[in-house]
Amino acid sequence: MKHKLLEFVIFFALSLILPAFSSAEFVVSTENVPQISDHFDGTLYFNPGDPEFTNQVPGQEKKRIGSRWFWHWLFGNDWPEWPALKHINPGSPPEKRLKKDVIRVTPIGHSTFLIQTDGVNILIDPIWSERCSPVSWAGPRRHMAPGIRFEDMPPIDVILLSHNHYDHVDLPTLSRFADKGTSRAIVPMGNLDLVKKSGIPVVDELDWWQSVQLSPKVTITLVPARHFSLRTLWDRNKALWAGFVISGPSGNIYYAGDTGYGPHFREIKQRVGPIKIAILPISPFRPKQAEQPLQVNRYTVHMGPEEAVRAHLDLNAELSIAAHFQVFQLGFDGFDDAVKGLKSALHERNLKSDVFIAPTPGEAIDVFGF
Repeated sequence: MKHKLLEFVIFFALSLILPAFSSAEFVVSTENVPQISDHFDGTLYFNPGDPEFTNQVPGQEKKRIGSRWFWHWLFGNDWPEWPALKHINPGSPPEKRLKKDVIRVTPIGHSTFLIQTDGVNILIDPIWSERCSPVSWAGPRRHMAPGIRFEDMPPIDVILLSHNHYDHVDLPTLSRFADKGTSRAIVPMGNLDLVKKSGIPVVDELDWWQSVQLSPKVTITLVPARHFSLRTLWDRNKALWAGFVISGPSGNIYYAGDTGYGPHFREIKQRVGPIKIAILPISPFRPKQAEQPLQVNRYTVHMGPEEAVRAHLDLNAELSIAAHFQVFQLGFDGFDDAVKGLKSALHERNLKSDVFIAPTPGEAIDVFGF
């Protein structure tokens, strides 16, 4: 606990000092400010219908979801023990371009995925860093190495970033890809200035349900998620969070980002059509106290295995792939809890184990297109 307290004191000091030297990360872009909507009040973003986010009184501060997790991370001593670093052999270097009529999904670890489909290479929420943190020496540490070595990655046409949490927008990793030639990223509203700090020159900033053309065959659509945003002490919910649908001749690929369970899964299916592959998070999901029941229907900003299986069914996906597990310890789950929970949830609903898989980082998954 003393080590975490020291980390906190230093981090807090940095959080007060750094804005004076680099203000870009703390300013929401005004180049493409959205209109007031069901998820934006003119200043802050929120989840539609969520009483923990929605202002009932003008100017009232939003409830700070996640603060309890932080204080327990700092002072708690009941975190389940995870392995220091689980060894895995890195996967084979991916092909530079796929010419077959196939969608190839290569999990890198956590929420990082390489999608190769219809002639394009798409990378989602990349993080190769040792920690998901504003500094390299403190914060949640990796418990599983990346499944593909950075130097083995193929050329990347675009990076999709779902929201600004440090385990999804890792600026050191983005800068490495910028140096390697990646020139384009797609982000939710409010994230443009942050991502441009990485050196990526072209950043498309979208609101929910907006689309951009990646190639003559492939379209990227930003879709709703139930989550929140935060990078500093001053910017909670000043940037949007989202998922993505990648649409092309081979089929629709849906990446949920970080999200709680909600009606948006059915809406996505209705609006974009059949989902060939869904990438869904399965942790963290356990409450702090082991004796507390798991309430599947509670309003949350993360999904556990049972909720993820419900989302899989709502989407009517041909194949779902689990994300957000066994890399960074961000909740009270044991190392294997989410994977075991996924197997149980599939069994309880009489679903085959191969319709929703927990992948091994680095092992490519091929799904043939239409």
